[in-house]
Amino acid sequence: MKQTIKTTEAIFPMPVLLISTFNEDGTVDVMNAAWGTMLSRDMVALNLSEPHKTVQNIKARKGFVVHIADAKHVVEADWFGMVSGGKDPEKFKKSGMTYEKSALTDAPIINELPVALECAFVEYQGGETGIGVIGKVLRTSVETACLKDGAVDVDALEAIAFDPYTHGYYKVGGRVGDAFKDGLQLQ
Repeated sequence: MKQTIKTTEAIFPMPVLLISTFNEDGTVDVMNAAWGTMLSRDMVALNLSEPHKTVQNIKARKGFVVHIADAKHVVEADWFGMVSGGKDPEKFKKSGMTYEKSALTDAPIINELPVALECAFVEYQGGETGIGVIGKVLRTSVETACLKDGAVDVDALEAIAFDPYTHGYYKVGGRVGDAFKDGLQLQ
């Protein structure tokens, strides 16, 4: 039996994405964004409102990097979601993280995070039904410790998800089935 509960602004679980950009002065800005997805194999969509400093940076610099947050860096991921780069110019420095500039787009790659999708800005879709930032993925890189046979090892990655009902972070892991195979049992 199902019970009706309050609807939140999200579908559980939500990925914890860290979006990195350069500010106008060349310093690093990172925001925690749970509202993001793939539109296609090489296109991302981030449901971010235009007033965000990160969106302003993306539009000005024409690039950004999407990182997958992991359990090892939950404190930093939460920090990036709590503090506005527009209000605290030392936000990234206080995290203790480091970066290198992407060779493909005008954005920083955070060294400590295991997955980075380097993106070129395509467009911003505003308004009531606009999705927000659309970007083309130019390159995806993953720490070798999080790879197995050339693919991402989800258990080694220890990606985190956000629960909008309890405001908790949860580690993603533990394979429970085989996609495009297990369903064949019902034929």
